[in-house]
Amino acid sequence: MENNKWLATVASIWIQCISGASFTFGIYSAALKSSQGYDQSTLNTISVFKEIGGIGVLSGVLYVAVSDKHYSSRFGSGLSLLYMAGAVQCFTGYFLMWLSITGVIERPHVWLMCLFMFMATHSQTFFDTANVVVAVRNFPDYSGTSVGIMKGFLGLSGAILIQIYYTLFDGNPTTYLLMLAVFPTLVSLSVMSFVHANPSNTSNDKPYLNRFSLIALIMATYLMIIIIFQNIFTFPSLAHILTTSVLLIMALSPLQVALTAQRNEKQPPSPIMAPLIMTSEGQEEVEMNLLQAMRTINFWLLFLAMVFVLGSALATINNITQIGDSLDYSTAEINTMVSLWSIWNFLGRFGGGFLSDLFLHRYGGGRPLFMCLTQLAMAAGYLIIGLSGNLYIGLVIVGVCFGSQWSLISTITSEIFGVKHMGTIFNTISAANPIGSYILSVQVIGSIYDREAEARGGSCNGLHCIMLSFFIFAAVCVFSVLVSLVLFVRTRGFYASISHRRLK
Repeated sequence: MENNKWLATVASIWIQCISGASFTFGIYSAALKSSQGYDQSTLNTISVFKEIGGIGVLSGVLYVAVSDKHYSSRFGSGLSLLYMAGAVQCFTGYFLMWLSITGVIERPHVWLMCLFMFMATHSQTFFDTANVVVAVRNFPDYSGTSVGIMKGFLGLSGAILIQIYYTLFDGNPTTYLLMLAVFPTLVSLSVMSFVHANPSNTSNDKPYLNRFSLIALIMATYLMIIIIFQNIFTFPSLAHILTTSVLLIMALSPLQVALTAQRNEKQPPSPIMAPLIMTSEGQEEVEMNLLQAMRTINFWLLFLAMVFVLGSALATINNITQIGDSLDYSTAEINTMVSLWSIWNFLGRFGGGFLSDLFLHRYGGGRPLFMCLTQLAMAAGYLIIGLSGNLYIGLVIVGVCFGSQWSLISTITSEIFGVKHMGTIFNTISAANPIGSYILSVQVIGSIYDREAEARGGSCNGLHCIMLSFFIFAAVCVFSVLVSLVLFVRTRGFYASISHRRLK
């Protein structure tokens, strides 16, 4: 059982469920600010390092190193080293922040606190890289679905951690930092030995992958209902305990699916993985390293599209308080939209993988074309906000489309450049995230809002405060659609080959 791909999938799901601490910065940011005497600008500087920590080039490099044949022959599977590196960083980063806030250690310099934040959030990339690459290796014929499941549970993890916080430490964000240091570290170290790349016949995998997907959807729906009720009513301690207990039972349920799938596995594992991209001779799998990938136009097309798509979405959610205030939304309404963002993010991460697989298998459509459609929908979401000020509809569209990009670029990376160096290449492309966030958050929406506020005596109310920013966001998304369309044209033959082989 230890080496079967189904148990590996469950272990990866559990690690993903507790790896999204970076999404919960708002829980402890006020305590961090007050305890260290920071102003808002300094706090924003530290939050930038939260985004920089999400660039996982080092995790990709380490994955390639430990998966090398010479390393494996001497030391066995190196995945445990990857999880241990993530666990050490997670514990060290959050634990040092907790020591700082509680006054156990002398107040650190701002740049040292930035380092703590970087380490804490950088740990997530080690967990995510291992889980996603193993999922692609174990389910090569359904890589979109498997990546969507992994990215989906990661998207839900912020909401899951917050529910545990409400149950155990409600009103004590300082202790929540200690929880973030200990809980993900213990879970990852406890189950990491079960995660292995163990590809086998995939002809009967889809029904069980669909069951994992159904569990994720049920958990997302349950969390959405809980979040809405928590923003309407005051939950007593017993209600928090009950709702969180049900949530944890749901999180354990993938184990039952894995055991059923293992019992019904008819064919022994095969060491040969179905090739994703074939050479012109149709014989060998294409495997590029980072430097080789960066010499291709396809790499930079993906990177350029992600700068504007990911950056515009992050600029929106990072400035949602100011946007909501300008449009006369109440604090409760804004908090509800922030809480529900993780649900829309999940739906996009899950749906982007699942539906792009369906799109490819049934219609032969390449994933870059599906990416074009989601980016076009995101532009429509920005226009809805810019023209009407309707955040409820606009944020749902933007959140879902934002989440879908993470599943799509992971899978597209593996298909265009190969799986061996997928972690390094994908995490390098994800550097577009903080770059786009800085450009569109600081230089566009922040600058325009400040200019409008200054012209009106220091505050700004009305649609005019944000209209131009969201028109710009829509425009850059349309530009991304054109870039992704070029990528689709360039890779159309690759995806036609994949679709043809899978239909055989």
